[in-house]
This record gives sequence, structure tokens and C-alpha cells, in this order.
Amino acid sequence: TSTERRSRNLTSSSTSPLARSLLVAAGLLHLISPAGAMAGEIPVPVARHVESGSASWYGSEFEGQPTASGEIFDPSRLTAAHPVLPFGTIVTVTNLANGRKVRVRVNDRGPFVPRRIIDLSAAAARKLGYEKNGVTRVRIDAQARWRPRTR
Repeated sequence: TSTERRSRNLTSSSTSPLARSLLVAAGLLHLISPAGAMAGEIPVPVARHVESGSASWYGSEFEGQPTASGEIFDPSRLTAAHPVLPFGTIVTVTNLANGRKVRVRVNDRGPFVPRRIIDLSAAAARKLGYEKNGVTRVRIDAQARWRPRTR
């Protein structure tokens, strides 16, 4: 069937080890917790994802609009858009130019510009010290996901 073909293609030897690892991690993360972080939720360790590349930021022009997760975008919150990490994933972003770090929560999809690995909110770009530059080299380290507290 077409589903079996797609499944075989994702695990074939032509698929890079990084791509296979990302697919497996994304699938596992999706199974262990719901999308988004809300009040009363706690971070939970998950499979680690580390990546380096360019980061950009987006701000007030998208304020009040829904993100891909359905959450309303607020540029003053520490959030990010990533192409594959599950919504709610907590990512430590390090600016490689100055060593500054910030923790953000993935709540959107993007960036949609080649060779960029993450889009950050204006607040996150400000904390990393690249708001005026627009783009900077970063290292991202995804280590946790938000999950509801169990009572």
C-alpha cells in the first residue's frame, strides 16, 4: 500500500541518519504529551535534538494572529517557529556570536527561508542581542516538552 511505501521510504538507507532520528524523535515526542504549554504544566525530558544554523525573528507584524499550533502570537513571549519539532518543545537557543542563551517554546512552523533553522519572537531575539541585525548564527538544543501535571 502507499502507507507501507512511505514508511519504507522514511527508513530506507537513502534517508540520512539525522533525518531518521528527527522523524523518530518527533513521533515519540508527539506520543508523550499534548501540543502547547499552559499554566499548571511541567517540563518533561525527551529525546535530545541539537542543530546549528541561522536564526531570524518575527514580531509585531504577526501580533494577534494565530500560529500553526492555534496559539495567538505575542512577540513579547519567548516562543519560536521550527519546521519539525513538536509544538510545546522547549529549546535552548545560543547566539554563537556572543554566547547569550534563551529558552523558548515551539508554538509555530517556519522559518520559510532557505538555510534558516528557527524563527524566534522579538523578545527572544532581544535577549540574544541580535534584534537589530535580523539574523544570527545559533545552536539550538531541544531537551524538554511541556506536559500536564498529574494529580
